This record gives sequence, structure tokens and C-alpha cells, in this order.
Amino acid sequence: MITIYDWFGYELPIQERYRSIKKAGFDGVLLWWSEGFGRNDYRKGPLLAREAGLSIENIHTPIQQQNNLWLDNLDGEALSDCYLQCVADCAEFDIPTMVVHLPNDRKPYNALGLDRVKKITEKAEKLGVNVALENLENLTNVSYMLEQVDSPHLGFCYDSCHHVNYNPDKDLLAMYGSRLMALNLHDNGGSRDQHQLPFDGRIDWSVTMRKIAETNYAGAIALEPMNWDYLDVSAEEFLHTAFKQAKRLEALKLSLQANLK
Repeated sequence: MITIYDWFGYELPIQERYRSIKKAGFDGVLLWWSEGFGRNDYRKGPLLAREAGLSIENIHTPIQQQNNLWLDNLDGEALSDCYLQCVADCAEFDIPTMVVHLPNDRKPYNALGLDRVKKITEKAEKLGVNVALENLENLTNVSYMLEQVDSPHLGFCYDSCHHVNYNPDKDLLAMYGSRLMALNLHDNGGSRDQHQLPFDGRIDWSVTMRKIAETNYAGAIALEPMNWDYLDVSAEEFLHTAFKQAKRLEALKLSLQANLK
């Protein structure tokens, strides 16, 4: 299965966006789950994506207040409640996984934060939802929560470009591959050192896909590119190229898996 983040750039009506993703060859989408960034129709996304013939791999929870989760105040409570609601939304819309940004490591974890992550996980267990913690500049916080909360419903979302930008000396897939629940694959380069199409930047994809293959991850090849450095390319062409590059990644992973047997 090959999927892509649904808000990859371009000003497109949402129905056209999903039809274009499907036409390019993708099997499914990763949904942005918030009114942030002007996406105030986000709760219509599951129905419209499925009407276009796309599956929904996961939702990405709001990130604007991500550093508040440890705070002992109303802002912290509000974010915890938001994530709890996202768990309920996944169950309501039959979406298996939600991706979460924990606070960055300049905001160290605390007992209150651990308690909140445990409550989110407990609700996820009851409703059959997976909660995947994404690597950013937050590896200490992510590591602590994965070590402290031993649940099959709390795991890891591997972001290839964040890995290069923040923890290039760490073998994250060896460390947390056994709990891998989601992928965000994009290349490191361009004007912002992230969200490029695979093979357009500096990541050695043979190494990355070998590491993924070694985890026995059976989920989708999931891209998270943006059109920031492709403004002279049409949406149709962008999606066509994205799908072609995703197929290259899929073939590489399958070849590497075969060699491991």
C-alpha cells in the first residue's frame, strides 16, 4: 500500500484533491486533523476520501500547542483533552492510528505528562486505536514515554527527514522499530531542509529502507512531501512524481526484505 499526506500543497477543492491523489495511483491518505492552517472542513475528510476510493491510514493530531502537554494549567488540560478526543474520533471514523507530536526536549517530561500519556493510551486500548509518537526535536521525551508505557497501542511514527535533522547519530529504527506504527517519508533538502520528494535530497534511501525492512513493518509506504520547492510543477505532475518515487521505495523495501530471509 502507498499513501500520502493529503495537504501536500496547492489550492485545490478537497474533492478534487482526493480524486487527484487516487488518479495518481495512491491507495490512501494521511489526514490532517484540526481546523489549523485553514482546514476547517477536516471532519469531512474521511467520507470524501473514501468516496474517492482512498483508505485512511492515520490522522495527524494538532501541532500548534504541542509543547503544552506537560503543563499543569488549563492549556495543558486542553491539549490532553484534544488528544483524548482524537482517540474517540479515530474510533468514530474507523481510522486505525493517530500521530502525535510530544513536546520538544527543551520542555522535559514530568509526572503529569506521563499520567496524561497513560490516560490517552488507556482510552486508545479501550477503543482499539493506535497512538504513534513522532520523532522531532523530542527524542528524550519520546524515548521516556515509550519506555514507561508498555502498551501495544502506544508506538512510534518514524519521520525520515526529522531523523536526519535532529538525531542523525541515533539508529531510531533499531531502537523503536519493534513499535513502529507509521511512516512519514520525505527527503532532506530544498529551501527548508525537509518535505522534499524522495530521491531529491540527501537521504540515502537504500539505508533507510533497509532499516525499515529490518523492523518487519508491514504498513504503508507513506509520503509526507510538500510542494514548497516545486512551485513550477502542476499538482497532477507533483502527485505523479510522488507516486513514482514511492513505488521506488516500495520496490527497494521488498527487495531488501527478500534478502533478509
